[in-house]
Amino acid sequence: MEKEQKQAKILESKYLCQKPWLTVREDKIELTNGVIIPEYYVLEYPNWVNTLAITKDKKFVMVRQYRHGTQTTNYELCGGCVDEGETPLQAAQRELWEETGYGKGRWRQNLKMSANPSTTNNWTYNFIAEDVELIENKQHLDGGECLSVHLLSLDEIKELLRTNGIIQSVHACAYWKYLAENHLL
Repeated sequence: MEKEQKQAKILESKYLCQKPWLTVREDKIELTNGVIIPEYYVLEYPNWVNTLAITKDKKFVMVRQYRHGTQTTNYELCGGCVDEGETPLQAAQRELWEETGYGKGRWRQNLKMSANPSTTNNWTYNFIAEDVELIENKQHLDGGECLSVHLLSLDEIKELLRTNGIIQSVHACAYWKYLAENHLL
């Protein structure tokens, strides 16, 4: 393993935009080699969570929702933001229940990753929840959410991965890791 590199030095910093779903910071930084980058843009987000949830009868709990950035409707893991005062695990359990009505089961952290460490400042925590069960046949969605719940087989998940049917990169990454570690490829 290589030693961790020193960090760049922030010489100046200012906010260009601070909205509920978009915070843009402009930094002037000095790299460890002395090079100065006068305009380095960082998107600030809260930490995110998502859950690879599997029911007792081995169905994968997925949601489908429209994403305006790509103007597509996609299969995704359920997830969302870590609220202030929550641990990532608490946030993941809350999001699974709110979006799908599923809960309980055995939980473990699978991944801690960055969607894009060059321009975003947050982490995404992925959890695996096995033997989840339907607690309430009702969703508790935020005002801006419109999604449907789907229970998919292992073969359907593999087909979605093979055909680019799961386009959210951190979600696909979680599935590929799960499949590889469980010798399901």
